[in-house]
Amino acid sequence: MQVNEQEALERLVKQGVKLPPQPRVLLELQKLLREDDYEMRMVAKIIGQDPGITALLFRAARSPAFARAKNAQTLEQILMVVGVKQVFNLVQAASLASVINDKARRAFDVFWTRAHEIAQMAAIVAEDRVSVCNVFADQAYLAGIFHECGVPVLMMRFPQYCETLHLEDATCWPNLSAEDAKFDVDHCSVGYLVARHWGLPDFVCDAIRFHHDLPEEKTIGASVSLVAIIQVASHFYHHLHDVDDPLWSKIGSRVMSELGLGADEESDFFELASARFLDRTDA
Repeated sequence: MQVNEQEALERLVKQGVKLPPQPRVLLELQKLLREDDYEMRMVAKIIGQDPGITALLFRAARSPAFARAKNAQTLEQILMVVGVKQVFNLVQAASLASVINDKARRAFDVFWTRAHEIAQMAAIVAEDRVSVCNVFADQAYLAGIFHECGVPVLMMRFPQYCETLHLEDATCWPNLSAEDAKFDVDHCSVGYLVARHWGLPDFVCDAIRFHHDLPEEKTIGASVSLVAIIQVASHFYHHLHDVDDPLWSKIGSRVMSELGLGADEESDFFELASARFLDRTDA
């Protein structure tokens, strides 16, 4: 199921959809890290140029995926505890917030909070099932933050997007068929192209593309486990907020199987994951 990226990008251009450019801070950071001869203070100095990204980086670093950094007071401390590579992943996620304009700010705030919570839950799920799935907490967190990154892009393109799909409610999120019918595009495809454009790992890009489905492993290889982690994290998010998850009845048993769990273990696993989530978010 290969994607002709050039054709897909040309189609988006014709529809007036623009992929967000990477912020200057992210580009400078990429350039520095490519040189492979840098000091922590240099990395911290570049990140510190953008107060918005810095604030979101501190918020993300205190997630369950990076629990050891929850007491960090400076960027250099985060870098020392989390590591430069994973801080770069977090900067990528935080950078997404910096390219959104104010036209969809309220809905985007809802989007960011929701994505952050699902990313936290995904990290917890990955942490528990790493021996089965071989997906690590920081990878799951990155995928969780970006899994619906096509949504804010479409918010900016279509003024009526949020209202039409009721996106200012954190428990409502795009239905793919509704998106296609109304806007002739869907956030999974757009999100995949954003992830590719920003240079996210291939298996994360694939997980973003298929996060509303669960293809066979032969289709996307190891990414299927990451898709399952995102799906169970999203399902548990719905559960925590006492909201129905219509997708789960279609894919739930396959998701649990991919995670090495039986359908009868869902309740116990939810109790375990939600307890860790609430404990870490309250810490």
